[in-house]
Amino acid sequence: MTASLAPWITEASAHAAEIDRLALAFSLLIAALSMPVFLLLVVFAIRYRRGRKVDRRHAPDRNVWLETSWALIPFLLILIFYVWSTSSYIDLYEPPDDALEINLVAKQWMWKFQHPGGQREIDELHVPAGTPVRLNMASQDVIHSLYVPALRLKRDVVPGRYTSLWFTADRPGTYRLTCAEFCGTDHSTMGGRLVVMRPADYARWLAESDLDLSLAEQGAQLFRTLGCSGCHGPGSTVHAPPLDGLYGSPVPLDDGRVITADDRYIRDSILLPQSEIAAGYPRIMPTFRNLLDEEQVMKLVAYIKSLRRQGWKDGP
Repeated sequence: MTASLAPWITEASAHAAEIDRLALAFSLLIAALSMPVFLLLVVFAIRYRRGRKVDRRHAPDRNVWLETSWALIPFLLILIFYVWSTSSYIDLYEPPDDALEINLVAKQWMWKFQHPGGQREIDELHVPAGTPVRLNMASQDVIHSLYVPALRLKRDVVPGRYTSLWFTADRPGTYRLTCAEFCGTDHSTMGGRLVVMRPADYARWLAESDLDLSLAEQGAQLFRTLGCSGCHGPGSTVHAPPLDGLYGSPVPLDDGRVITADDRYIRDSILLPQSEIAAGYPRIMPTFRNLLDEEQVMKLVAYIKSLRRQGWKDGP
């Protein structure tokens, strides 16, 4: 079954099944806690509909244990669901280190995906079943929101910064994806498909794409074309930060802070170079905000990330 038939029922991942169990269990708890109240309302409305003359001069007997239990037991039961849901939420922000990274650029009104090998897709995403996938997402214009009902996942794609989403789809099939944030006149047409393939079929699909350059190699080519190697190359006479091994390492800043060189830092260093200056380096980096789009920036980021594994490489 695919999401186009019943997106609210289809489960394409273990996370989706867990969310469904959480929602069902919480609904049953709420029903169990509220049902006695409604039943007693009906019973008392029928039994005492004509009223009774009773002596109300003396306070009724109190059962402290009963009064405490009907407040404490529901609290403890709901607390269990708090821990359960919080654990699931935290897991969404801790992708595995070996996750397959795919870039996503949202724009009015389409989804543009790019695989590490350079394969590009529009409004369609192919992924291998059983493999953790991390989407590095950016918006070219306004706020979008990627929503895949069969995965029970939704994440905003915000202009000016990166967001990420990871999942492991374990059931081969074709599932619907859509934009869940009003993004303009053709918002309703901004959809697509998630195609989950068996690993062998996915490898075959990648091979059939027949591309010359990977994403990192395209970034290296762009790096050289823009003249970045003139300042950041190993033989440069300009005093600029070296990029070999930069990604994932701590970077001391001139304001005393120390941050980690992640995707966000590299992007901001390209588009907003004066926002975070590395300690010991002059403020001479020009901005490329009006020269590069989000796809090109992601290629440069992919290239710089590759330098941590293979050492300096000026061009493909």
